[in-house]
Amino acid sequence: MTGTAGERPLRTGVIASGNGTTLQAIIDAQGARSGVYSVELVLTDRKNAFARERALRAGIPAAEVLTDSSLSREERRKVVSGMVLEYASRNNLDILVLAGSLTIFTDPLITAYSGRIINLHPALLPRFGGPGMYGRHVHEAVLASGETESGCTVHLVDSGCDTGPILLQRRVPVLPGDTPDTLAARVHEAEHTAIIDGIVELSKQFRNRTILF
Repeated sequence: MTGTAGERPLRTGVIASGNGTTLQAIIDAQGARSGVYSVELVLTDRKNAFARERALRAGIPAAEVLTDSSLSREERRKVVSGMVLEYASRNNLDILVLAGSLTIFTDPLITAYSGRIINLHPALLPRFGGPGMYGRHVHEAVLASGETESGCTVHLVDSGCDTGPILLQRRVPVLPGDTPDTLAARVHEAEHTAIIDGIVELSKQFRNRTILF
């Protein structure tokens, strides 16, 4: 790879598990952010995730990172993390974006890409984070708590679950009569702009480094 990170769009990999609407927002915005990032690879960690189809329709290479379901959860996480690192290294990716990925990643990926992986979480961390806090579970917990505000968080990924340094948050109101579905829809709308802003913020931090790629 030639040139410094300050002279080109950051080569970006996106990891998703499901429908890929957040991935679609990232793809749709990259034209306007052409000097910031370029999605070079999409990896899906669930079989037949529609996110993979979205990538292929946009002309972006995509692959599944799957493992044997007979393995323990910890073993599956380690195997998938190793596969992601292999793909990332092979494709010279600068940064990784977790856009609805359900895998909790482990070393050696976390160390190799320290400070270069961001995750989008559908709540205002540090509340309503951690193992089991994803998707509908998060919105149910927010409503059960009586909170009057929710939102989303973009944070750096570390060895914990939803514990890395926060880059930014976007807030939305919890309205009277909200259900998990109506709250999710409001948060999801905020997520689509938050993830782009998160990538921009990560790129600023990355470009401040003197590492050549």
